Amino acid sequence: MIEFHIEARSGVAPYMQLVHQVRQALRLGLLSEGDRLPKVKEVAAKVAINPNTVLKAYRQLENEGLVSPKPGVGTFVTGTLGDPGSSQREPLRVELQRWLAKARGAGLDEESIKALFLDTIRTNTGAAKGI
Repeated sequence: MIEFHIEARSGVAPYMQLVHQVRQALRLGLLSEGDRLPKVKEVAAKVAINPNTVLKAYRQLENEGLVSPKPGVGTFVTGTLGDPGSSQREPLRVELQRWLAKARGAGLDEESIKALFLDTIRTNTGAAKGI
């Protein structure tokens, strides 16, 4: 089951952080169709947010066709974001772990690694589109 966390300083609304975490778990195959999301009260208590914020996130996911509530039972995953190339994911993860070890060895902290990674994604995305 997914465990949510909220980063207060991220600048992203808490409900969207929950939505992003579910989407990421779906992409990585950590959540599958039929899996139950944690109950609203559980999430609200664990990450110290208003239950309405959790409900808003779950409604957003429902509108996207990714989850479906079953009153009295819970909210269940009904869609997926997995990609057809998922068999290639593990070798890429191993390669990325090696790269992270090199980055840490070079003295980069987590924020510097994120900044470098996101800048590289933006640069490569622009190049791929001919920008």
